[in-house]
Formats: sequence, C-alpha cells, structure tokens
Amino acid sequence: MLDYLECWSNGRWYEPPLSLDGLAKSTRASVYLQSGLNFKRNALARTFIPHKLLSRQAFEQVALDFIWCGNTYLEKRDNMLRQALGLLPAMAKFVRRGVEEGSYFQVRGWRDEHEFRKDSICHLREADINQEIYGLPEWLSALQSALLNEAATLFRRKYYQNGSHAGFILYMTDAAQNEDFVTDLRGAMKSSKGPGNFRNLFMYAPGGKKDGIQLIPISEVAAKDDFGSIKNISRDDLLAALRIYPQLMGIVPQNSGGFGSMREAALVWGLNELEPLQARMLQVNEWLGEEVIRFQTFELGGPL
Repeated sequence: MLDYLECWSNGRWYEPPLSLDGLAKSTRASVYLQSGLNFKRNALARTFIPHKLLSRQAFEQVALDFIWCGNTYLEKRDNMLRQALGLLPAMAKFVRRGVEEGSYFQVRGWRDEHEFRKDSICHLREADINQEIYGLPEWLSALQSALLNEAATLFRRKYYQNGSHAGFILYMTDAAQNEDFVTDLRGAMKSSKGPGNFRNLFMYAPGGKKDGIQLIPISEVAAKDDFGSIKNISRDDLLAALRIYPQLMGIVPQNSGGFGSMREAALVWGLNELEPLQARMLQVNEWLGEEVIRFQTFELGGPL
C-alpha cells in the first residue's frame, strides 16, 4: 500500500505521504518501539559535541525527529547583519514543505499556521523510493507489528478487566436444600466479573454425589490466544526494523546461553548504525557552511 503514497499539494505546501499525527501516536504502541527510538536518540546525544549555535537539548529534539519520522528541521535565526545567532529545532510533526523552493510552514491545525523566513530551514530527510518531498522512517515496515503488539496487550488487559477468565458453566444435579441458596449462588457467580473477580465460592450440598456439581470452563478455551508468541514475534520484528541487538535493549534472554557479549554487540552496532546516522547529521554543516554538528568517537567504558 505504501507504494501508492504521494504528497498532495494544496497550492501552498505539500502534505506528508502519511498522517504524522497517527505515526506519532504509533511510536507509543509498543514498549519495544519507543524504547528503541529513545535508545538511538540517546546514543546520538551521548556522542554529540555542543556548539554555541546548537545546544545539546536542541540536538536531542533534532535527533529524535529524524529517527521517529525520517525528517528533521533546523531553523536558522540571524541577526541584523544576516549572521547566524543560533539553530533551533522545528517540530517535525507540524512542519510542511512549501511548494515554492526554500519555503516551509508550521501547521498545527485549521488556520493555525506560520510561514518561516525563506531559506531559513535546513531539512534533513530519509531517502524514499516513491517521492522526494518528505522522508519516511526506517521502522515503517514494522508498524503493523507494533500495532499487533499493542492489540495483544489491550486484549489481554480487557480480558482480565471483564473477568472473562472466570467464565465457566456450573452444572448441578444434586438437589439444593433451599432455592434461595441457588439464587444467591447465581448472583455470586455474576458478580465475579469486573472489579472484585477471583472470588471463591462456597457450596454446601449434604448427601451430594461426587459428580453432583461440575465446573465446565468455557472462556479458557474460547478466549485462549497465543499472547506470549504474539508478543515475542512482534518484538523480534521491531528489533529487526530498528536494527538494535536485544541485549542492548535490556531484554531478558529466554535461553540458558544468553545473547552473547554486550560489548561486542555495542561495538558492532556503533559501527553499522550509529556512524551512518552521524554522517547524515553532518549534512547540516554543508548547508550552513560551518561545522556546527560534531561527534565524539563512540567508545565504551569499563568491562561489560
């Protein structure tokens, strides 16, 4: 479906090929997705060398925008002599590229828009195969896995809230001593759903037979799902899309052998993932004509 995405123009600016508001909400659909995005942001911020024109706090916003949506924007503020006073991040969720070359808009809603000064915005974008206006995040292919992970968690949570795990058929063949007792028992079973579930029930049947009362569970079979498998499979998809080793994400191994050396995993990740991200950020220096973005060499401290 993503092959058919295009950037629609309203005459002043181009709309993104997908809803950035929906994409922003999706970043919180799975703990693995949000944690992975923050992990990359923290790694970039850790190696960044602050500059008088770009603070570490501002760079963290720049790095996060580039990672979560594939676009990041820096606004250059000039003095009266057209000299740069500073670089400020513009929230990528609300920035739109104008139809006219060098123009950008901040659009927060209906009639809530601001046009930036022409040629004052530096736009870094992930390369895309369908259009050249906006970038798309690298993890977009794992979006359905993130939503599946969220759906599995919400289903299981609602399952317990509704008390469906306590569903069963109470089959009685013994004669009750009092009909009021049967009515009270029926009411107690109904109240086991929702708040206050996991209650114990007491049944007194003098002279009853062994199979006079039987519990036949129904929800345990009807509502059974592969919750653990869904969570694990969707997690693996997200880690593959983010290209982060599980030991770096704090995931507990399920096998006795573990995940291997954390130091080696961190060094390989720094070489294959962090350095390419840093190289893309250096495009800001080419646009500004000054070395504002610099990085330290990625190194590890003590033994891991």
